[in-house]
Amino acid sequence: MAATDDVGWWIVGYDEWTGLDLIRDRLAAGADPNSGVHIFEKPLHMAAERGSPEVVAELAIRVDDVDAEHRGRTALWMAVFEGHSDKARALVAAGADPWRLMMGGWSPGRLSLAGPTPNLFPIPSPEIGLSEAEAAAAAEAKRLIPALGDFYYDGLSLACVASVSAAEATGHLEATPADDVDIDALYEAWYNVPDADRIVGITDVPGGCVITQPWGYTPDTPGLGKRVSPGTVCYSMYSNPKGGVSGHVARDGTVLAWETHTAYMTPPDAPAERILAAYLYRNHPPAFCCAGADLRVADAQPITGPPGAWLRLPERDHWA
Repeated sequence: MAATDDVGWWIVGYDEWTGLDLIRDRLAAGADPNSGVHIFEKPLHMAAERGSPEVVAELAIRVDDVDAEHRGRTALWMAVFEGHSDKARALVAAGADPWRLMMGGWSPGRLSLAGPTPNLFPIPSPEIGLSEAEAAAAAEAKRLIPALGDFYYDGLSLACVASVSAAEATGHLEATPADDVDIDALYEAWYNVPDADRIVGITDVPGGCVITQPWGYTPDTPGLGKRVSPGTVCYSMYSNPKGGVSGHVARDGTVLAWETHTAYMTPPDAPAERILAAYLYRNHPPAFCCAGADLRVADAQPITGPPGAWLRLPERDHWA
């Protein structure tokens, strides 16, 4: 049914899907429980991501198919991916199938085995469990995320380079020591320091090295990724103070982009291991970069500083 001033979901804001009375009012006014919500189209998917368990339960009994897919995933997938166990249980109580295969061969139930609530659903058979590699990836996420802890990273960019030492990366970048730079001045007002975008920190860590810049995007530029990744891989990110986290993966000089992982941003045709990483490191982009490059960092110091050394990059177009 098309939305008008009185009918449809248009009046429900992005952050208003927790209001059971509002949702019931919309349904009573003729809003379609199966479709019609902004770009998300399906109300149940929106509620699984943004709503309350009560709203999920209400919509689940109204829809034609509780396991209807949108962009390759069901509402139950959304709830599991976003870590909403209470909403996942409400969906299963309404008939959703936790073992329905989708998204790279994963089901919501098998994905949950890698997360913080592995006992969320009864496992129908032992064969459904995680592989050895998947279990190892999940265990590393459970170690790495607490090891890094919570820290403020708006404005920060970093590049995690596998199997390359700080000295080797310095050579690849043709960088020189930045011993003459007033680092305190950079932290206080980097925009007043000439060539601030060319100053980066670098630190050796188990498995490779980490390149950081607390005030800018340079470690996440394609040019830097190309120069440090021949024969290896580099995961980089930039947290834009204006909003949003994005990044690149450079493999042997070839650079691809990635975006912040949410239940909708992960492509439905992504490889199974990428889907697992997106789930494990949702809302933890620095940890995602470290894990992608297989860096076994013990704490956040290589990211938050001080780094092992400060470098000055040569003057060049790092976006090229």
